Amino acid sequence: MVTVTDFRKCTNAKGESFCALVLMGGITFVMSSKSNKYYATAWRGSIPSTFSEEFCKSLIGKTLPGEIEKVECGPYEYKIPSTGETILLTHQYRFNPNPGITSMEQAVFTPELVTAK
Repeated sequence: MVTVTDFRKCTNAKGESFCALVLMGGITFVMSSKSNKYYATAWRGSIPSTFSEEFCKSLIGKTLPGEIEKVECGPYEYKIPSTGETILLTHQYRFNPNPGITSMEQAVFTPELVTAK
């Protein structure tokens, strides 16, 4: 499950406005590379929507099925807001409404997902 924690107003390449929902996954534990101690964190991600600002506001606090997953990607620079330090990352966090399903082909050919009419 994920929780809608906020929303952002965004603009696409054509200059059109839309809202993206900000989602937070469940608690996960990560070992610090500096202290070798575990700390609790929650992965965050966002997903574009067709919703109005008013509707997005009404969704804050709601839970949705799915997970935030860490996905490898090409390297990119990220500026840490609290310190101003720029680091190189090779992953991003994405919302997956169907955890365990990694491709459309897998979703189509997974028998458990086929329902009788």
